[in-house]
Amino acid sequence: MQGILSNGSALKNAVLQRIRLVNPVMRPLLFARHESVSTARIEEHGFESTTISDILKGKGKSADGSWLWCTTDDTVYDAVKSMTQHNVGALVVVKPGEQKAIAGIITERDYLRKIIVQGRSSKSTKVGDIMTEENKLITVTPDTKVLKAMQLMTDNRIRHIPVIDNKGMLGMVSIGDVVRAVVSEHRDELNRLNAFIQGGY
Repeated sequence: MQGILSNGSALKNAVLQRIRLVNPVMRPLLFARHESVSTARIEEHGFESTTISDILKGKGKSADGSWLWCTTDDTVYDAVKSMTQHNVGALVVVKPGEQKAIAGIITERDYLRKIIVQGRSSKSTKVGDIMTEENKLITVTPDTKVLKAMQLMTDNRIRHIPVIDNKGMLGMVSIGDVVRAVVSEHRDELNRLNAFIQGGY
């Protein structure tokens, strides 16, 4: 026992060298079961599986869409006031009297570029005059994967994206929502891998 303790590193190196020298033909037989089990376990969890629906569920009541919209006839001042009150950076714009018919989106960026920089009055300018129109609007569905949504937002340089299905508007997600979901997903995956490495599976 004392000899093993005093020569522990040498013994460890010998074992590692022996593993490296295993006949390549025999290696699949020795490690096949371990590898197949590990692959199955990891695939079972499904990496990168979080959807936009998961984000909306996590946001709870704030994702119900009740305050996420304004109309094309509202003033820019009222729209910005609503954004401030609800601590959001964008509102979906609908046609007057048609809450299901999306006309576009208005964001803080629209306000800065088209009102402040151009010296226009927010109280006399209609939302419909400065919004990003519906034909240029980028949307996602509840089933869209979070990483896909992040790619869309990055490629199009936008920070808010409406969520719609065949029934209409469901809510809005921001780049912050998406980043938090991706970070959480990667953290969970790392925890699963650590548990597997340490024999927790």
